[in-house]
Amino acid sequence: MSPTAVVLGVGPGLGLSVAHRFGREGYDVVLVSRSAQRHEGYLAGLAAQGVKARAFAADVREPGQLRSTLDSIGPVDVVYYGPGATDLGEAPEDIAVTTSEDARRAMGWLYPAIDVVQHVLPGVAERGGGLLFAGGLSAVRPMPMLGALALSGAALRNYALTLNAALAGKGVYAGTLTIGGLVERGDIHRAVTAAPEKFGEVRTLDPDAIADVAWRMFVRRDRAEEVFSVF
Repeated sequence: MSPTAVVLGVGPGLGLSVAHRFGREGYDVVLVSRSAQRHEGYLAGLAAQGVKARAFAADVREPGQLRSTLDSIGPVDVVYYGPGATDLGEAPEDIAVTTSEDARRAMGWLYPAIDVVQHVLPGVAERGGGLLFAGGLSAVRPMPMLGALALSGAALRNYALTLNAALAGKGVYAGTLTIGGLVERGDIHRAVTAAPEKFGEVRTLDPDAIADVAWRMFVRRDRAEEVFSVF
């Protein structure tokens, strides 16, 4: 049987690039996102490249949906956790006015990552697989305008790095992609480039290049973090 890579929070940018990259290496791919609206196109693109893929609609913030979906997927070798940390229409408050309620809400993106790991880790360990996480540059560089998102991003990064330290001796890899810049083809990139009068010139990152690095990190297992920044 082919190994299985699960892409949680798949979108047209980095998530889909990760799916294609692992698919090219012989992995069966499972896509998960909150809506099934774009799944047909994603699956068609993967099939055209000879990648066997399935897709599920589930909100990772809903524990019941998450557990049910992971149970339906079956044995997993690699999980990529990359759901967007905010809805496109919600601008974060500056850190100077961030409330404890803002922080609790932002941390809602961390808890599903922990739930996923606890659910899949026994099988991943049995297969010598891995866990990949995507987060923002505010986890390592002060970016006050991102407010509570910086707190949850830092927590997710620390979780990934600490997991790697704990699991490396057990044959399991954990790594984090720390991303500073607009990822091309992604939803945020599309929204920003559609309003140049509001955002002006933007600098971007190539999701295929990031996915290549993610694959190398997983295979080589010689570092737990890679930072991609246009700033």
